[in-house]
Amino acid sequence: MHRLYIGIDNGVTGTIAWMDSSSPDTQGRVETKMVETPVFSEQSYTREKKNISRIDTKRLEEFFSMISQGINPSDILVVIERPMVNPMRFAASCSALRALEATLIIVERFGFARMYCDSRAWQKKMLPQGCKGDELKRASEDIGLRLFPSLEKIITKHKDADALLIAEWARREGL
Repeated sequence: MHRLYIGIDNGVTGTIAWMDSSSPDTQGRVETKMVETPVFSEQSYTREKKNISRIDTKRLEEFFSMISQGINPSDILVVIERPMVNPMRFAASCSALRALEATLIIVERFGFARMYCDSRAWQKKMLPQGCKGDELKRASEDIGLRLFPSLEKIITKHKDADALLIAEWARREGL
């Protein structure tokens, strides 16, 4: 079992959540936080006149440095949702893979243990059975608000709690 669980809903529109399981309160709750993935926009690498979003690796590194302060890297587990790769959605797949690569570089710099999870794995344990399509995001938001009411502002703004639920799934599974 790890002390700090970091859940990453991969991508430039994703979130990062962490929970420190070292000091649960009297009701078994642990310190939990969630932030939007730090990104910036720049001119696309193609000839088209358009911008792309990229992971802000400097801010991501500062973020990991802040949350891991005083914790042995071997006590930290990063769980990253496997990126969507679909030839029918080429641009979105490229974006997801670029985001994953940037995130992995920073995670590796810190020496954190990491693993990937398919969305179905954590959703099966954390969301009601039978949810599909748009229902998944709504269920994620609803469950996130019930489990983490102190994070209502960010969950409601982002419209899901996927990163939180990934971290909570890993904690409950004792990964």
